[in-house]
Amino acid sequence: MNLISSELHSPRPRFRTATRVAIVGAGFSGTMLALNLLEQADVEVLLIERDRHRMGAGVAYSSSESAHLLNVRAGNMSAFADRPDHFCDWLAARGLGCDAAFVTRATYGRYLRETLAGAMERHGRRLKLVDDEVLDIEERGGQVTLGLVNGGLIEADRAVLAIGNLPPHDPPAIAGAHLPAHRYIGDPWASAFEEGLDKAAAVLVVGTGLTAVDVILRLVSHGHEGPITALSRRGLRPHRHVDGLRPKPVLAKPAPELSELVRWARGEARRRDWRLVVDSIRPITQMMWASAEAAKRMRFLRHLRPFWDVHRHRLAPAVADRIDALVASGQLCFRAGKIAGVSVERDALAIAWRPRGAAEPVVTRAARMINCTGPQCDLLRSTDPLVKRMLAAKRIRPDALRLGLDIDRDGHVVDARGRASDHILAIGPMTRGDLWEVVAVPDIRVQVSALARRLVNAHWTGGEGL
Repeated sequence: MNLISSELHSPRPRFRTATRVAIVGAGFSGTMLALNLLEQADVEVLLIERDRHRMGAGVAYSSSESAHLLNVRAGNMSAFADRPDHFCDWLAARGLGCDAAFVTRATYGRYLRETLAGAMERHGRRLKLVDDEVLDIEERGGQVTLGLVNGGLIEADRAVLAIGNLPPHDPPAIAGAHLPAHRYIGDPWASAFEEGLDKAAAVLVVGTGLTAVDVILRLVSHGHEGPITALSRRGLRPHRHVDGLRPKPVLAKPAPELSELVRWARGEARRRDWRLVVDSIRPITQMMWASAEAAKRMRFLRHLRPFWDVHRHRLAPAVADRIDALVASGQLCFRAGKIAGVSVERDALAIAWRPRGAAEPVVTRAARMINCTGPQCDLLRSTDPLVKRMLAAKRIRPDALRLGLDIDRDGHVVDARGRASDHILAIGPMTRGDLWEVVAVPDIRVQVSALARRLVNAHWTGGEGL
């Protein structure tokens, strides 16, 4: 289907209020934007999700594993920015926990689904759940038209891309290797990676972050007893949360340069727990990112991002205890190094990797290798049909750092010519190039609330703004 014509974008209309909004993706970002829109104005919302089992919860909160816990305390996981006790009240009403608890992701997924179901009861005539996949989006005549896999069309005033993270990319040494599907799992969230695996077999997990922790816990919860090696360039693993720490927010940028900021943070960490230091700058992280030049952002990604990730995105204590126990038992080990190549043997994969600081590679054999490098957002490497089609039509482009979609300050996607769209916007992790800290619930809920207000409270602008 070639839905999109080659005509130029229509001029920005001066009256910007949206009365019908199509949201592509019904994970946390898309669902919460829908609920905010419904509660703020008399807007019709179409929430489109290609996987009905993930409607309302998305990939992150669709897990049924009891070992998969939230890595944020329940007290900071309300779905609504203006109702901080919403989730805790929901838990208390069902006897499921308290604000200091790290509840299961399955519980949080249930919370989101029930919240969406409640919105359906209150706003049923204005909320439509569409079980389909969007293949293309056309912007024309002051509206957008979305083409669906089933051949149908949806027309709306705005389309909002809430497509979440893209699947992980294959590591460079593996890309294009055409490894057997039962030996190499490229996306652990798209398959039952524990099936068909001998319980005593060796497993290599590529990556040592939160995705790796999830995969390791799922393996052992399904009875895996064999050795597990987790490998990444630096071998860094996420740290644990500690109870009783109360950070004092920093409300002004503590240092103008990245190098000075690092020195400031190290100095503060000598005087108090490093977790307090990291958490204290969270209110200004987006401000610091926005004020940093492109070269500084590149240096941060190249040199500091791995350390930021393991300090910023921490584990629930119970999860950290389980990982520590697996390490202590010898079943799990973390290694620092880089994969140099992979060959297929009769009963295993032979993975050649170079330990960090070593000159020569070593070989590890594993019955299964699982890519846990985590979600990626490089549009140019995406196989998603909608992303590929919009890229080919030059209606979207990657941001300068290849972290996701290029957007303007109001969230409109930017095309290949550098022109912001009139009616297509984006929210959630795919906007991290502009905001950086927009992958966790506390950040996304603020973003969607602000976008909902802009969409429904727009005014006569003379061609500027939303």
